[in-house]
Amino acid sequence: MTGSTSWSIGELAARAGVTVKTVRFYSDQGLLPETGRSSGGHRRYGPEALGRLRMIRSLRTLDLPVPDVGRALERDDALEGLVADRLRELRPQLSALRWREAALHLLTDCSPDERARRLDLIGAMGLPPDTDVLARFWRRWLFPARLPAPLLAGIVDTAVPPPPHDPTPAHVLAFGRLRAIVTAPCPPGLLDRPPAPKRFKDGFRFAVLYSGLQEAYDLAAPELRAGRAPAGGAALDRFVGTWAEAGGARDSAAFRRRLTGVLADEPRLDHYWEVVSELATPPGAPPEPTPGAAEAWLREALIGTADDPDASVPV
Repeated sequence: MTGSTSWSIGELAARAGVTVKTVRFYSDQGLLPETGRSSGGHRRYGPEALGRLRMIRSLRTLDLPVPDVGRALERDDALEGLVADRLRELRPQLSALRWREAALHLLTDCSPDERARRLDLIGAMGLPPDTDVLARFWRRWLFPARLPAPLLAGIVDTAVPPPPHDPTPAHVLAFGRLRAIVTAPCPPGLLDRPPAPKRFKDGFRFAVLYSGLQEAYDLAAPELRAGRAPAGGAALDRFVGTWAEAGGARDSAAFRRRLTGVLADEPRLDHYWEVVSELATPPGAPPEPTPGAAEAWLREALIGTADDPDASVPV
């Protein structure tokens, strides 16, 4: 074909390393214009068709739809946007595949009974896990309807861990356990017991409580990281002071004794926060403090100091 100004469909296919059927398909789609027809009516292509055909093959290898390939060929500035769109489409698909892979690994090297339990957790939560059920639990169980939206959103964001993009089998198990915790029937004895804030009189200022509790938890976090036993101090004073302010009371020895009777263990929430801590703690590191762990530490500190005549109470 030396010196020829055009190629037959077979010659173009051979040079590009594709089949004649492929060339014909892209021609019929308008992606590969012909330069003309032979005297016998056969398609002819100019040398520029080879580069165009190789570009089409590359774009199709990336799984770009045929219409998008056409746009990329017609406009030099279109390809960058098409690639960005394709990446956005692929991210959730890749995440789903990673979660499935991690779930499959979770089912290896365990007893038949444990495998059946893990399968139940996986089937109930779906992959990747849907965290909406966790958010609904916190809104329904703990929060009054009139909390300021930013405060409510911040608390829910803290309580609901985001699923990682590159999960491990441990992540699959942890999110399955979280879903099981929030969807399980309420334990006996708790069915008719509202959360502690809702046991106070009307006019209780929930926004004041939840804003102040986060400050108390932050003060308690270094104590938990250091492994110190629950005790009085700035964190406990902020904790009790927040409850008093929210209820329109004054922090006093009598109030602290009353508060010990209002606060109580919430086994389901304690279990939830233990799992959240597992998710947040790097392998081999000490447990990462959570609001639940801080709450439990402060509750123990309150009980230990409420009847202590030597314990200081802010005036």
